[in-house]
Amino acid sequence: MQKSIKDQDVIKHEHSPELKKFIKEHSYLWWWVPEDKKEFLSLDSIVEAILNYGYVKDIKKLFELVGIENVSEIFFKHIAGKRPNYSKKTINYFNIYFQKHAHRNFN
Repeated sequence: MQKSIKDQDVIKHEHSPELKKFIKEHSYLWWWVPEDKKEFLSLDSIVEAILNYGYVKDIKKLFELVGIENVSEIFFKHIAGKRPNYSKKTINYFNIYFQKHAHRNFN
């Protein structure tokens, strides 16, 4: 059973070994972060980078590692802000995608 984002220890950044490997494989997305600090990236940063710049296989792997509902929750939290870091096309695509595929209350 996937943990809810609220249950995850995002503040302490206790990522699974699989997620740490995923971060390392996509290290170039956080070029400004020192290599020894990348495993401590927030889940928000990971989701944002992968949804913005990842390939379809990367996004599928992120869903597998974190859960589509958790990714959806993070995405909608991001776009609710004043200045989301997603392009309009990315927002539109994932808004439609998550409405169809993630279990979320859209009322």
